Amino acid sequence: MSKGKILIVEDERKIARLLQLELEHEGYETRAVYTGLDGFMLFQQEQWDLLLLDVMLPELSGLEVLRRVRSIDNLTPVILLTARDALPDKVSGLDLGANDYITKPFKIEELLARIRVWLRQSMVQKETPSSICIGDLTINEKNREVERAGQSIALTPKEYDLLVYLVQNQNQVLTFDQLLSNVWGYDYYGDTNIVYVYIRYLRKKIDTPFSKPYIHTVRGVGYMLKE
Repeated sequence: MSKGKILIVEDERKIARLLQLELEHEGYETRAVYTGLDGFMLFQQEQWDLLLLDVMLPELSGLEVLRRVRSIDNLTPVILLTARDALPDKVSGLDLGANDYITKPFKIEELLARIRVWLRQSMVQKETPSSICIGDLTINEKNREVERAGQSIALTPKEYDLLVYLVQNQNQVLTFDQLLSNVWGYDYYGDTNIVYVYIRYLRKKIDTPFSKPYIHTVRGVGYMLKE
């Protein structure tokens, strides 16, 4: 029985074939295509459990494919593959809705571990109720809409992921490392600045316009969301 169905979009055919062989050896069903346009077309035609997406692709860039994927599907995990490791590239991908980011060259064991993590989280997400509520804050997970006190709040994909993780662990202190590994992925281990930045963005949208804050700082440790 297949562990999951994974679409590989990678223009370097040797890498794509290696990924296919390793993933199929682990029990996954795979397809590989070599252009961004072919990748997006195949993504629309079939149901996938996870997308491995190279950033540098012919016809459509990986980031453009990601943008189009997220316009029609907010749930399928996407892991970006790229030779570039600059922070702006990572932030761009994550803001467009990527779940994780791995820089070439990478060890297949690390990629397999990340795939297992995101497939587990995707399964949990599919099994949880479509709406999460805390006080006057409501998150509709099916369409990724957020409201507070009846007002719609527009969040970027990564702001949304951060909020959902905080709400799912409400009344618990979440350390910087927990937030990094569960919201941004392992490439960001130790980079607490990105946590500060996104907590600030999120507070401006869900706390500042209202009288009662939900996100609380636990000095020197991390953050906690509570009513």
